[in-house]
Amino acid sequence: MKVAERRKAMASLLLSTQEPITGGELARRFGVSRQIIVQDITVLKATGYNILSTSSGYIVQKSLLAERVFKVRHTSAQTEDELTLIVELGGTVANVFVWHKVYGRIEAQLNIFSRLHVRQFLEGVRTGQSVELMNITGGYHYHTVRADSKEILDKIERALDSRGYIVPEI
Repeated sequence: MKVAERRKAMASLLLSTQEPITGGELARRFGVSRQIIVQDITVLKATGYNILSTSSGYIVQKSLLAERVFKVRHTSAQTEDELTLIVELGGTVANVFVWHKVYGRIEAQLNIFSRLHVRQFLEGVRTGQSVELMNITGGYHYHTVRADSKEILDKIERALDSRGYIVPEI
């Protein structure tokens, strides 16, 4: 099993259970060391999974809303289109984060859930109050998007992909 496959399977397992799973149990199930599990959990947390490390093991803190992390890339001129598309389809853009080669994960909370919030965000960027994080990574960035259902997230993903914003996983 490749690293990406193992991490995806580990995330699915943690999401599907109500009880904590120990690092030792994860290591046994996936045939790797506990140190590898710790590394995998760190990466999963960094990509948006809300994994808690407890004395009883790892558990995902679940939200009542469906949630998905999208890796996207576009120009600054396309930011309004991207954010508006998400909110018009019923999503909330919870955050934006990038992976910087030196600093690691850099994240900003957004909580954009309406066209008004999109306009306010864009006005802040246009007036120089802030700079889009994606500018430091060549347009590549991630959004955690929340919605009332998985089906809404599926629609958002299809719409982002149809516009060429989704970055395919390697």
